Amino acid sequence: MSLFSKKLAPLFLVVLSTLLFSTICRADSKAELNQNAQQVLKKLLDTNEQARELSKKAVAILVFPSITKAGFMVAGQYGEGVLFKEGRPSAYFNNAGGSFGFQAGAQQYGYAMFFMKESALEALYSTQGFEVGTGPSVVVLDQGAGTSLTSMNYQKDIYAFIFNQQGLMAGIGIQGNKITQISN
Repeated sequence: MSLFSKKLAPLFLVVLSTLLFSTICRADSKAELNQNAQQVLKKLLDTNEQARELSKKAVAILVFPSITKAGFMVAGQYGEGVLFKEGRPSAYFNNAGGSFGFQAGAQQYGYAMFFMKESALEALYSTQGFEVGTGPSVVVLDQGAGTSLTSMNYQKDIYAFIFNQQGLMAGIGIQGNKITQISN
């Protein structure tokens, strides 16, 4: 195998696994996706004071009710989400990614991204796909980390909460994750 082939083979496998996940994990309908996203967002806001406070100041909230990630050495992940503005669904997005490295397993989780600034929301729309970690600053919070938030320190562009984690994905690897708008 040539050096060129060795470098492209992992990338090809990541792309292939991501495409496979995108067809397997698609939501049945936008109505079902809306319902699932609204249910998990309500549960998050009912059980997490920091999320509830952020929701009052957020210009929009992007909710991925379920992301599925699985693989062995090469892994793919996929999920679909709803962007809520003023409490109503306004757009749909998918989250696709792949990784390559020493890893094995499967897991499912969801997350919600609270967009605190219009400029962060514009970045989501203005690109051909929003790559987490390369655009506006994203802060991932959990129950413990979020306890020190006050309205005085909502300075970041986006806050994210991960929830409903199930399964196990162990290992290390190189990962790419992209959020792209789904045409209505």
